[in-house]
Amino acid sequence: MAIRLFIDGAAGTTGLEIRERLQGRSEFDLIVLGDDERKDEAARRDALHAADIAILCLPDEAAKDAVKLAEGSGTRIIDASSAHRVAEGWTYGFPELIGHEAIANAQFVSNPGCYPTGFLALVAPLVRAGLLPDDWPYTVNSVSGYSGGGNALIARFEAEGAPAFRAYGYDMAHKHRPEMKRHAGLRHEVIFAPAVVPAYRGMVVEVPLHLGAMPGDPTADALRTALRDFFATSAVVTVSEDTEVGELLLERAAAPCDSMHLHVFGNEGGWHARLVAVLDNLGKGASGAAIQNLNIMCGLPETTGLRL
Repeated sequence: MAIRLFIDGAAGTTGLEIRERLQGRSEFDLIVLGDDERKDEAARRDALHAADIAILCLPDEAAKDAVKLAEGSGTRIIDASSAHRVAEGWTYGFPELIGHEAIANAQFVSNPGCYPTGFLALVAPLVRAGLLPDDWPYTVNSVSGYSGGGNALIARFEAEGAPAFRAYGYDMAHKHRPEMKRHAGLRHEVIFAPAVVPAYRGMVVEVPLHLGAMPGDPTADALRTALRDFFATSAVVTVSEDTEVGELLLERAAAPCDSMHLHVFGNEGGWHARLVAVLDNLGKGASGAAIQNLNIMCGLPETTGLRL
């Protein structure tokens, strides 16, 4: 019997990419609302209650409202918004960090943010291993394609006279910071410096480190080895052995990709290191992660439908 699936917010960027990854998959029976029903509360409630699993591709407040509409249904929910990423009762949907079993058994799963996905993949395993301190003042420098900003930002970057570079988050209150701190096991908030470039998709997340000033004298080689061991069984996350990459590029018209590639670069003296994650903000950073979590929750191979 097919699993009944409802995507609330299916007309948005994340929802559309999720539907693309579900094409041809007989395991799911997709509940689809007409154009006149998408904003009808009664129709959405009926769909949420009829579904076995619902994926929320909504703004934060709308996602919270959707969870309330689903109350009493027993429907399992994957929330792609940032509304529940540090909320009690929700399982953080990063299987490589949290564990596949936790997600498989969860009723409520919060999809990680795109920037935090890169940061956490780089830092959380190394903090757990004791190679990086949990009380360090970490900085995250990131650039992303403009699709992650929703329809308004997409229109801005695709209009005549579009900006070549957009930096933001200068109020130091970006909504991604709490989940970075919580799920990396840190004592302090990170300094997060995000930016947008004129590429539709793609993301580079970098964490610069002053290794020589850290306790325990960690080395770039040790960090790389620890990350490689941590993700050794992952079919989605890979750790590069290349230590002398001349450049990392985001292509303006890159194809969708649901994998993530990690790099560790260190200088010859060992004082400095740069941890870098390269991913698709709409792939492992959003829709691909939702499909991975959906597969795990349904007892299916986790990479089914992913573009790796």
